[in-house]
Amino acid sequence: MNDFGQMIKIPTTIMRGGTSKGLILRKYDLPSNPDQRDKLILRMFGSPDSSQIDGLGGGTSLTSKLAIVGPPSRPGAHIDYTFGQVSVENHVIDYRVTCGNLVTAVGLYAAEEGFVPLTEPVTAVHIYNTNIDKIIVAEIPVANGQIIYDGDFSIDGVPGVSSKIMLNFLNSGGTFTGNTLPTGNVKDTVQIDDGRRFEVSIVDCANTIVIVRAEDVGAKGTELQQEVNQNTELLNTLEKIRVQGGILAGLIKPGEVVKPSTHALPKIIMVTAATDYVTLTNREIKQGEVDIISRYMTMGALHKAHAVSGAMALATACKIPGTLPFEIAPPRSSVRIGHPSGTMYVETKVEYEDLVWNVVRAACGRTARRLMDGYSYVPASVLGA
Repeated sequence: MNDFGQMIKIPTTIMRGGTSKGLILRKYDLPSNPDQRDKLILRMFGSPDSSQIDGLGGGTSLTSKLAIVGPPSRPGAHIDYTFGQVSVENHVIDYRVTCGNLVTAVGLYAAEEGFVPLTEPVTAVHIYNTNIDKIIVAEIPVANGQIIYDGDFSIDGVPGVSSKIMLNFLNSGGTFTGNTLPTGNVKDTVQIDDGRRFEVSIVDCANTIVIVRAEDVGAKGTELQQEVNQNTELLNTLEKIRVQGGILAGLIKPGEVVKPSTHALPKIIMVTAATDYVTLTNREIKQGEVDIISRYMTMGALHKAHAVSGAMALATACKIPGTLPFEIAPPRSSVRIGHPSGTMYVETKVEYEDLVWNVVRAACGRTARRLMDGYSYVPASVLGA
């Protein structure tokens, strides 16, 4: 291809991790100047544009994700991972959050690219997540010196089966605020501008979430995407609760102008007790298959499944006496979370010590797949060339 110097060519890998999809870019292939780097990446994705038709983004928050990877900068790690949520509607990349789903892809990428020697039966890839200053361990199955891709493990929200990749978030309590319970309370009450008051639990583990009972906001908690995303009144109420919870958690300043696209944290989750419900694919989930039902909001809309990091925070809440989820879900070593696409299984180990709750381990099984390798082409004019 002869572009006469009009295009910039960037090596790019597209991968799916869990229920998310994004671009894997190597740090040394990108401009060192952050502003130039982000201009280039936004153009690669085709943002801002609701369809991202002129880029590699998929037009949704779940398919507009970024992983910048490079050699490890922290002892004990095999690879650095910086996550970016590329806005579909705005000229913004949010690096203040993380994505547990996409980290699955980074773990597989690291094993495939030789960042870590393969060991049998499991290769533990230690990933330094720069966004949260934490090590995440992805367990890649290996046999006969090769990565195992085929398997019988499936996750709801992704068709087909493949090998299971276990994700282990170590010592992840207080990821963003410094405390598993950012306010020090198992429950708080927030008041929104119309005077209504809502009881919430705010928990920080791999992600910071504000949890509210679905019934308290006029929902059943088993709604699917269309029903929630077309309910302007419900979305506005949830956003106002989220903002007030964010203020209590110290993530949002009082009086600050806040939108889902400008302040991704905290997330907000509606929960309800286990019951029968129907998924996006018309599959019936029985009450006995789940311990708690969750509806996870991201970028102002209902997630079609559930974020891994949000699931770990919710499972942590289920272990802490007095929180809203603890009152809903029966105490057990693992938590089965019901979401719009099916269920998610999460393991957590939580300990109370010196008057604080510590999350020793939070883990779940995911799948990942490399979809494409090649080059992204971006007009040189993006960088003023």
